[in-house]
Amino acid sequence: MTEGATDLSRLTGVRSGKNSYYPAYLRSTERTQRAVRAMDTISRAVVRTVEGPRGLLEEVAKAAADHLDADWAVLALADSHLEKARPRFVVIGPDRRSIGDPTEVPENVRLELSAIRSGYAGPSARTDVWVRVPMYLEGRRVGGLAARHGLAEDPEPEDLAVLRILANQAAVSLHTSEQYQAGLSLHRRAQRLHEEARAQARDLATRTAELEAAEHRLAVAEQRELVDAERHRIARELHDSVTQYVLSAGMAVEVARGEAVEVGADGVGRQLETAKSLTQTAVEQLRSAIFALTRPHSESVASLEDLLGEVVQHHRSLLDIKVLVAGRSLGLGPDVHHEVARVVGEALFNVVTHAAAKRAVVRVRWLPEALVVSVSDDGDGEPAALRRMLQLERRTVRDGRHQGLANMDSRVRGLGGTLAFRRSRLGGVRVSMRVPLPVVRVRPGLDLSDPEEAQPC
Repeated sequence: MTEGATDLSRLTGVRSGKNSYYPAYLRSTERTQRAVRAMDTISRAVVRTVEGPRGLLEEVAKAAADHLDADWAVLALADSHLEKARPRFVVIGPDRRSIGDPTEVPENVRLELSAIRSGYAGPSARTDVWVRVPMYLEGRRVGGLAARHGLAEDPEPEDLAVLRILANQAAVSLHTSEQYQAGLSLHRRAQRLHEEARAQARDLATRTAELEAAEHRLAVAEQRELVDAERHRIARELHDSVTQYVLSAGMAVEVARGEAVEVGADGVGRQLETAKSLTQTAVEQLRSAIFALTRPHSESVASLEDLLGEVVQHHRSLLDIKVLVAGRSLGLGPDVHHEVARVVGEALFNVVTHAAAKRAVVRVRWLPEALVVSVSDDGDGEPAALRRMLQLERRTVRDGRHQGLANMDSRVRGLGGTLAFRRSRLGGVRVSMRVPLPVVRVRPGLDLSDPEEAQPC
């Protein structure tokens, strides 16, 4: 028979002969009543979960003291077991008050507490007033319960059975306490690791943003270098060749005008006077363009809109220009931005030179499937005439002259887009370029309908 079954039989059985039945019955009834009172005490303590294990252990020690009519009761864990369980011991005095400081108890009580904590909890000796029972958990002795009894007779095995039940209930409570403390420690560690992970994620996000900003600045620097090189090249060409030719033409016109006046050709003289005025105007425009190309500029060109703003700035001295942007801007790459800006610059140059316009509007529309950029003016140009001129330029051998429209068309087609000329609401011409998104670069002279000829940007 197991130890648990033996304890129950001792609590409830009556083992006596017929001649002494009644005295044995009385003793058994008294023991049963004491056991029931002890069980009732521990049952009330078990449901006091809010107070934690300390309340249960104190009730266990008090129940043991009451059961044995003891003045002192000690319940303690061995130092080598359940190291995280709290509390480690409970001492109950004659007034049934829990005493937390061992220095406040008599020496013999301190010795009993030290013996249990050191791992000793042997069975009670008949010659000793202390009743001791070990406290077991999963087959291991983890501590003990001891009480200095005040019974008229020595405690019987049934009394020890009650103490063992109380002690084992205390062991379960302490084990639960250790598991709770371990879970609480793991929870706190998990929270700390979670906070560290969040901090690392924030740091990673910050570093990623810094890296993206650095890459963006690098792209801007590359774009700036490309634009500066192109600006200075154009300025050198204008200064070294075009301007000199125009000045030479003006000087030749002046000489011819003087000769026409001497021979009395007044009509020719007036025409030459007009030609001289036009050459002077052309020289002033060239000097203005050279100045705009070589002047210091902003270092914050970070988008297509910024680049177009600089292109527009070159022509503001001769034309009232507005820039309108709609939609969410995308970074298409410095080379694509440069191509679009060159088309807009060529269109504005044509407006200033040929359209006799006073106002122009540059519109940038970011659509989900395409980028649409247009230049509208209030000049006297004709869309049909420009379309015919573009067809003529496409069929003409390109020698660098009279190829502005064809150059614009070539740049737009190189981005996989189309160029169109329509009537502007301002009264003049609207030059519109539509580039599909994502941008697909096309090598010159290739068939746009062949997907193998296109290269994504």
